[in-house]
Amino acid sequence: MAPRILVVDDDPQIVRLVRSYLEQAGLQVDTVSHGDDVLPALRSRRPDLVVLDLMLPGKDGLEITRLLRADPALAALPILMLTARVDDIDRILGLELGADDYVTKPFNPREVVARVKAILRRTQAVEPAVAAAPLVAGEITLDPAAHQVTVQGCPLPLTPSEFAILHLLMRHPGRAFTRTQIVEQALGYEYAGLERTVDSHIKNLRRKLEPDPSRPRWIETVFGVGYRFAGGEA
Repeated sequence: MAPRILVVDDDPQIVRLVRSYLEQAGLQVDTVSHGDDVLPALRSRRPDLVVLDLMLPGKDGLEITRLLRADPALAALPILMLTARVDDIDRILGLELGADDYVTKPFNPREVVARVKAILRRTQAVEPAVAAAPLVAGEITLDPAAHQVTVQGCPLPLTPSEFAILHLLMRHPGRAFTRTQIVEQALGYEYAGLERTVDSHIKNLRRKLEPDPSRPRWIETVFGVGYRFAGGEA
């Protein structure tokens, strides 16, 4: 069955445009135009991904993202933000709240489709024939086949982007990756030039993984380069 996408925007023209392109790409599409209707729609329709505008009547996109990430049943649901705001702070805040990616209005609808497909690819468990053995570092276990991370045996809810970045870093402990390499190798699209996209995902990973995120034990910053996973040689 084709993945189901929930498009949330109060502009009918944008909704029609995005829906048309997503359906042409073989995806099922539902739509919501009011922020207060999003959570009920998510629980009843169970989409595989949400395309979420920041500026909405009722609950705005940032509040909805915060509520989703606080709900265990919805915490891992992928979110692609749509934003017309020009300030980086809104995009950064959305990413730090747990959105997987963003597209800025005005946008090419083909870019939205490409980003949706890239995120959906990251949500898919690795095929058994190519799945590596689980990666273990101390109390952290990452299982590529199950698409799951546990810490001391307890499941850790990660977004698809967070999982993909952690998987890349854990496969190469001790190796420093630039932000460009992380975007291209883990997230699956060309680097758009906003370094803080990666920084926001790393901040979220540290908050979830590290006992003290201000003094990271596992995901280290390599100044002037990027990030690496501690615990081994490249």
